[in-house]
Amino acid sequence: MSEPNVVPPKVEPWMRGTLTDVPAVLRAVLHALEQAREDVEKWCTELIDDELNLRMHGCGSVAFHVRHAAGSIDRLLTYAEGEQLSPEQLAALKTEMDIPATRARLIAEFTIAVQRASKRIRGFDATQFEQPRTIGRRKLPTTLGGILVHVAEHTQRHIGAMIVTAKIAKAMRAERMSA
Repeated sequence: MSEPNVVPPKVEPWMRGTLTDVPAVLRAVLHALEQAREDVEKWCTELIDDELNLRMHGCGSVAFHVRHAAGSIDRLLTYAEGEQLSPEQLAALKTEMDIPATRARLIAEFTIAVQRASKRIRGFDATQFEQPRTIGRRKLPTTLGGILVHVAEHTQRHIGAMIVTAKIAKAMRAERMSA
C-alpha cells in the first residue's frame, strides 16, 4: 500500500498537489505550462538539431511549434495585461518558422518563457477574470479569464503537434538506420 500524499513518478503536474497557494484557474494554467515544459524537454532531448528543424509536407517543424508556443504565451499575456504587442513581439512572430534551432537553445528558450510566464500569471487577480480585454490590431473582444484559459489550451495544442512531429522524425531516423 502506498503512503498518502506521495506522488507516484510520471504523474502529470495537475495531479501532483502543487501550487495550492494559487487560485484554481491560475493553477490550471500554470500546470498546463509545466506539462508543456516537461514535454518539450523530453521530446526535444531525443532529437538531433536537423530533426528539430525538419519540415515535412509543409507542416511546422518541432522547433516552430516550440517557438510559437513560447512566443504565443508572451503575446497572450501581454493582451491579458491590457497592453498591445510591441514591435519586437511582432517581429519575433514573423521569424518563428524560419530560424534554425539547436536543441539546447530551444529547450532553454521554452524553459525561460514558462518561467517568465509563471511570474506574470501569478500576478493576476482571480476576481478580475470577467474584465474585458481585446486581442490584436482588430481589438477582438474577450476577457482576462478567456485569455488565460487560451494560454493553456493554445500551448497544449502546439506542444501536442510538436510531440507528433517529433515521433515522426524519430521514426524516419529509425527507417534510415535500418535501410
